[in-house]
Amino acid sequence: MKILGIDPGYAILGYGVVEKIGNKFRACDYGAITTDKDMPMPQRLECLYDGLREIIEEQRPDTASIEQLYFNNNAKTAINVGQARGVAILACIKGGIEIAEYTPLQIKQALVGYGRADKKQVQFMVKTMLNLKTVPKPDDTADALAAAICHGHAAESARLFSKLK
Repeated sequence: MKILGIDPGYAILGYGVVEKIGNKFRACDYGAITTDKDMPMPQRLECLYDGLREIIEEQRPDTASIEQLYFNNNAKTAINVGQARGVAILACIKGGIEIAEYTPLQIKQALVGYGRADKKQVQFMVKTMLNLKTVPKPDDTADALAAAICHGHAAESARLFSKLK
């Protein structure tokens, strides 16, 4: 199963594509789509959309995993990130792939075993599980890979649970 993980943002949108074979994960592609702060928001959103569509066409993931928004004290930032998240969801839908959504707590739980793990612990697990030499940068990229790994675990759990019924 090939999974596209997305950490939504309008300045930096992290993405990571992993392949799950058995109980192992392999990184296929990862990075960040960035937009210039001086660009008007509609053009930033277009840039994010086009960038994700290109990744989807290149990598052909089976499914996508996107981080849900958590409450932010800055309403303007939350709205802008929400717009970027909507564009990411649209890119996936237009690319014909299903989307799973996970909270930051669920992602941390899946990777570290503790929902309140700090960023460094999650990054270390991403590096270790994908057998990477260094932690992916920027942080948004590691978060996107974590979202993809989380879905790989959750999808496997759901498959095993359905067999028990």
